[in-house]
Amino acid sequence: MIVRSRQFQEQLEAVLDRVEDKGARLSFEDTRELARLYRHGVARLSALRTRAGDPEAIRYLNSLCVRAYTRLQVPPARTQRLQRFFLADFPKVLAATGWLQCVVAILMLVGAFAGAAVVAENPAALQVCVPAAFYPPGQLEKLADSRETRAEFLARKPVSFGWKSMFSAALFTHNMTVGVTAFALGILAGIPTLMLAFYNGLTLGAFAWIFSRDSMWPMFWAWMLPHAIPELLAVTLCSTAGLLIGKAIVAPGRHGVATALQESARPALELVAAALPLFIVAAVIESFLRQSTLSSAARFVAAAIALGAIGTYGWYVRLLSRRVVRPELGWLLK
Repeated sequence: MIVRSRQFQEQLEAVLDRVEDKGARLSFEDTRELARLYRHGVARLSALRTRAGDPEAIRYLNSLCVRAYTRLQVPPARTQRLQRFFLADFPKVLAATGWLQCVVAILMLVGAFAGAAVVAENPAALQVCVPAAFYPPGQLEKLADSRETRAEFLARKPVSFGWKSMFSAALFTHNMTVGVTAFALGILAGIPTLMLAFYNGLTLGAFAWIFSRDSMWPMFWAWMLPHAIPELLAVTLCSTAGLLIGKAIVAPGRHGVATALQESARPALELVAAALPLFIVAAVIESFLRQSTLSSAARFVAAAIALGAIGTYGWYVRLLSRRVVRPELGWLLK
């Protein structure tokens, strides 16, 4: 009996050492084995306490049961959950929705070229392409007609910290509203989401045309790119989430619309959740970096850093999507 109890404790301790070395995630086999040993351990511990057995043996088995309970029942810390989300769960969603992201990106790009072409042909179309909430119509015409106004617009002036903070909060609220709207409109078969993606590109192209006609265009792109990179990526993620919902409406599959919506809800919400920090970063950059006295070179470096970080994460997602997962077939031999 004592030998069997010692063998059981050694087995439980070995399993605990193995699963703790693997980190937060447990395989199905590890979870099943640990749960079985935990139940047996609790039963043995109860019997030992009833018989008033060896206190040292009780203390040792109790410590093993506490470790097993922690692995099975206690949720991982917040930092571990965030790490798991951005390094395991979210990359899978990105890889699975890559084609929808390409659709949104292509629509934005087509809209940008269309906006630039339309206002180049007819400058009066600026009022249609650029909404009044983005830039007032009267000032927009003056900006398009006057080089001095454009130079004043791009001038680098020191701004107080308090005003930057308020402006950053307002930008975040506005951009998040656009993103959530793109996501929510997906319920209408995704068509309004596609239209909004095209219109976002249209606005960007029309506004970029204003500064593309003279030598100030490098200053404009130094002004635009640092915050536009994370902001457009966040809008793309929210639009992709809307298209996931729209896809569940239009092509639900054999199980019906309700089931398709349930299956697409989680990845869609994960895309919107991942867009949230990007909106925060974009608002901070647009408020604090854009309205600063930094040179164009420094701003281009900031844009390159943002693009490099996004590209590195995309490379990681690509590697993860191509990794071959070997099935666990050992249970067939048991």
